[in-house]
Amino acid sequence: MPTLPQIEPTEVTGETASLLAEVKKNMGAVPNLVKVMTNSPAVLKGWLALSGALSGGDLPRGVRERLAIAAAEFNGCEYCLSAHTYVAGKVAKIEAGELEAARDAKSADPRAAALLALSDAIIRGRGKVDGTVLADARAAGVTDGEIVEVVGNLALNVLTNFLNNVADTDNEWPLVTPHAH
Repeated sequence: MPTLPQIEPTEVTGETASLLAEVKKNMGAVPNLVKVMTNSPAVLKGWLALSGALSGGDLPRGVRERLAIAAAEFNGCEYCLSAHTYVAGKVAKIEAGELEAARDAKSADPRAAALLALSDAIIRGRGKVDGTVLADARAAGVTDGEIVEVVGNLALNVLTNFLNNVADTDNEWPLVTPHAH
């Protein structure tokens, strides 16, 4: 049972209504997560701005989706794990084995594996990482800009993971349950 209301687009006006109309145009619907965010137009605007900015960054969508899956698994966010697994498979066309590997911050693709390992070290270390972690990422060809984008994607994913965990958001995606840790 949700602990925060999921506000329907028909219940808002002004700038918030315009933002939700844009979400619906881009996504085909307003996801329940966004309906929860609508409780705070400031959070909704911030999420949209950061999400939009990162989608124009150097990390390709398939990598960003894998990072989101790994973060959702680590943070035990069933909603985000379900949503990003669906989007990664259906939109980014990532195969099932790679989706499952991403849950453990792994990939058969060496570049994606390096970025996932970096992200995993950052989230587990709460932002503090040993110099060898950065050296390993750089040795795999990860640029300084990409390192910063990994941190940005983590911030975005932690926001949504934590909000969904607090709100117990109704999951409208095909269910993917986090592994027991």
